[in-house]
Amino acid sequence: MCGIAGILAYSNATHVGHEELVRLNESMPHRGPDGNGTWLSDDRKIGLSHLRLAIVDLSDEAAQPMSDPEGAILLTYNGEIYNHLPLRQELQAAGYTFRTDHSDTEVLVHGYKEWGVDGLVERLIGMFAFAIWDARKKRLTVVRDRVGIKPVYFTRAGGRFIFGSEIKALMSVGDVPREVNGTAIAHYLSFMVSPAPLTMFRGVFKLPAGHILEVESDGNARARRYWDAVPGKSGVLAEAQGLTESAAHDFYGKEILRRLETAIDRRMMSDVPFGVFLSGGIDSSANVALMSRISNQPVKTFTIGFSDYTHLNELEYADKVAKEFNTDHHEIRVNGADMRGYLSDLIVSQDEPISDWVCVPLYFVSKLAKDSGVTVVQVGEGSDEQFAGYDSYMKYLKLHDRMGSGALKSLVGAASPVLGALARALPGRRSVFEQAYEVSRRINQGHELFYGGSNAFWAIHVEKYMNASGISPDPKDVETGVAGLELDGAGSSDSGDIIDACAQAIAKSGADADVLARMIHAEFRLRLPELLLMRVDKITMSTSVEARVPFLDHELVDLTMDIPKDIKVDGYKTKHLLKQALRGVIPDEIIDRKKMGFAAPAAEWLREDFGNEAEDIVLGSPLAAAKGPLNGAAIRRAFDDHRAGRQNNALHLWVLLNLTAWHDHWIGGA
Repeated sequence: MCGIAGILAYSNATHVGHEELVRLNESMPHRGPDGNGTWLSDDRKIGLSHLRLAIVDLSDEAAQPMSDPEGAILLTYNGEIYNHLPLRQELQAAGYTFRTDHSDTEVLVHGYKEWGVDGLVERLIGMFAFAIWDARKKRLTVVRDRVGIKPVYFTRAGGRFIFGSEIKALMSVGDVPREVNGTAIAHYLSFMVSPAPLTMFRGVFKLPAGHILEVESDGNARARRYWDAVPGKSGVLAEAQGLTESAAHDFYGKEILRRLETAIDRRMMSDVPFGVFLSGGIDSSANVALMSRISNQPVKTFTIGFSDYTHLNELEYADKVAKEFNTDHHEIRVNGADMRGYLSDLIVSQDEPISDWVCVPLYFVSKLAKDSGVTVVQVGEGSDEQFAGYDSYMKYLKLHDRMGSGALKSLVGAASPVLGALARALPGRRSVFEQAYEVSRRINQGHELFYGGSNAFWAIHVEKYMNASGISPDPKDVETGVAGLELDGAGSSDSGDIIDACAQAIAKSGADADVLARMIHAEFRLRLPELLLMRVDKITMSTSVEARVPFLDHELVDLTMDIPKDIKVDGYKTKHLLKQALRGVIPDEIIDRKKMGFAAPAAEWLREDFGNEAEDIVLGSPLAAAKGPLNGAAIRRAFDDHRAGRQNNALHLWVLLNLTAWHDHWIGGA
């Protein structure tokens, strides 16, 4: 796990300086405490930087940027290739000589020469973001892994193409303007993060998951998608065809367990100590149980709780799992004061706002692991999405099944004016009228009903908290300068167009996708890579810890996308099939207990003194000024209502706090 960056000067009047490559590394030292390196071409037209968190092959020979023996191929790479040993054997059989003992980096260098970039990524099992300079073709190729576990950003400034693992690296060199992307703000309010390829910075973009980006020496760039989470790729459909319902449940359950155990085994590849984040829920407990089967020593487990609001704690269940599997268990408890002390660092670590309050406990449990001598951890992200682990999934499945496309759906759409009036008179995210009005609005706009598992601001909330004037969309917001890089609805001011684009994409793929598969596919396009996985990467790496995600092994994802809805959820039961697959692997008490989810007591913290601090930050921001985009009076009422217990506005207030704190630090320079 590392940090990567680089500059390609495509204008005749521009070059790359060695000191700039050093600054790229200095901007994100947390990503590489074990070493750093730079490479600059003789003509100073292309330079690569690398920060090293040494995990596999700790020798100096595995340092980066790495080249082939001829110096024609240069690579800077972030991630882990779990199948690098068999790929190395294949390349050795083809005549390639390796100078490292077991570096996965060198496999990428020789693999690119042997198979080309498309053949290389097709073979890779792992998480990765890498950049290859091919001196023969005068081409820079940048790749992001299938699911988007590792991020990579890019921009153009002063006749140069700049890329990096973090936005702060891009900001450290060249004339990169710090301007707000007006188009991204509306989508940020909807999804708690900006959708790829947009970021909250105008002119700065992120490469979407499963994409290859190629930049020629003259600056011309093109991109293409090489992988998508769509049905039809698991290779098991023929075996499952014709099975009874009971036999199909058994077949898929065994295959899930087999692929999950393989995924966890792969992610135990490490030359440094590793462990697992243990919440006491199904996903993390499965990680612990299956790791314990493989490991010849106790698994190191790490758990976090809250000392001020213990009702959110899962420490009891985590402790039971730790004892069940005899782990080397560590726990930490934090409170509101800890959160307040961390908030300014959070804004810096995120680069752009990622409004998930899970970032707070995630930081402290990551620091606990690092302080305990562990550099690699396994986490449970991706399970809830694949196996429909959220109650909101069931709500929308029921809504879809009951409304269909008939008279009831038309009736709900026609009732929009009445529902809107009731929603404004009786506000609150839990208000049945607000929910019904949002559904009717989506029907009338022709949008998909499901907007994802993290949908913060609905249209009525944007109307309430946003002024008509302020930061507006600009054509430059969506000018990526990359041919073939689809905006997938992100160029629209209507966030529903993004979700619709996901539905259109899975339809164009020709995949046989039911309604649940379409919902999950949308999560793989947006929420998983840009919110959940981005928070994992940014926060764990801020403590120099690498997080690995076994549930997102692409072979497991290919399988779960092929499992029919009725088998996966058996009516409307969250995580039904995964629970059945894990019977006998983890205690029934863990499987059958009520889901709590990894959370933080943000609602309670915002009713304490921290709420006053948060209000001062939000209302003191230029964004909430008289001519700004935020409605200060409405926000003040929201804080008052939340403190008084009249409404739970925690989610909206947290989203607005992250936005204004980000703006004041990164745009205003506070």
